[in-house]
Amino acid sequence: MSNNNIQIFDTTLRDGEQVPGCKLNSEQKVVIAEQLDTLGVDVIEAGFPVSSPGDFKSVEAISKIVKNATVCGLTRAVENDIKVAAESLRFANKPRIHTGIGTSESHILHKFKSNRDAIIERAFEAVKYAKSFVEDVEFYAEDAGRTDNEYLARVCEAAIKAGATVLNIPDTTGYCLPSEYGAKIKYLKENVKGIEKAILSCHCHNDLGLATANSIEGVINGARQIECTINGIGERAGNTALEEVVMVLKQHPYLNLDTNINTSMLYGMSQLVSDSMGIYTQPNKAIVGANAFAHSSGIHQDGVIKNRATYEIIDPKDVGVTESAIVLTARSGRAALAYRAKNVGYELTKLQLDDVYANFLSFADRKKEINDNDIHQIIETSNVYQQIISA
Repeated sequence: MSNNNIQIFDTTLRDGEQVPGCKLNSEQKVVIAEQLDTLGVDVIEAGFPVSSPGDFKSVEAISKIVKNATVCGLTRAVENDIKVAAESLRFANKPRIHTGIGTSESHILHKFKSNRDAIIERAFEAVKYAKSFVEDVEFYAEDAGRTDNEYLARVCEAAIKAGATVLNIPDTTGYCLPSEYGAKIKYLKENVKGIEKAILSCHCHNDLGLATANSIEGVINGARQIECTINGIGERAGNTALEEVVMVLKQHPYLNLDTNINTSMLYGMSQLVSDSMGIYTQPNKAIVGANAFAHSSGIHQDGVIKNRATYEIIDPKDVGVTESAIVLTARSGRAALAYRAKNVGYELTKLQLDDVYANFLSFADRKKEINDNDIHQIIETSNVYQQIISA
């Protein structure tokens, strides 16, 4: 792997499925996994095998059909979890066991009722046991975002000694500021003995709306894997959105960081996950939302019609959207009306447009949005209709 290549670890089928009320069957998971593989993700976290017979079956089925990506199963730092995960991954071309334990004071004291040294020992033993089944073992330090950096470095060193190939540094509660998370990755990169033997991974949650920013700061500071989901779905406020981090890196080439993602599939992938999970994607969602390339303000519409780049930093086709949308509302100007009128067959002169525009505003004040049928009615009831059709 190039040092400038960022691996994309997709956890839509594991962390993403933890959305309340969302449940995929095994067949749906296989369909999504196949598309993720075609999309170009490097790792597919297929599930938490020990959690249920259904999850085990899904991980096993996905292991059989994925051709290119690594297939990963999540576990706790528990022997039976790890053994079951290994069994579910036995058909995978490239299997990975993802095991770990909480490392923050809150988790150590309240969740495990333990102490720092005991947690390090459990981390070491879990990775060592996972390593007896597969070569590729990822270790997660849950709640690393609120874990003291010096102690976190000690945990990471133990995981590397036990054979971890990837170190996942989760901001589990979405608490970190981007500068704090970036500094944490930088500290680990510079202070963990043996860090050259492992890849640092970002797993950020969106409780404060900072998941994408934190992940980008993480890779700027040395991480080489981002863990994310399609549409940013996941526990509570969700995870880092795959489509966002991929396009941030693509649109900022000076960062000299890239992924293997076929970005033209992003919109279709978003629709597949949304439809399969029954989760509505907010219209203003970055990259894949219905309004991501829609323009309703007259000033913006005029600029986009003249040159798309005036108000769009991404070519819609780059993410699989056919074209930008010029949405007619009471805030739209003459340029937008002329553009949409032309699309439905009317070439308006400047004087004709002035007359039709006055009629348009009367309609637009009564409706939220003007559609193509409305345009026909607006023109047919204008004072210059006969001029237009006889031209």
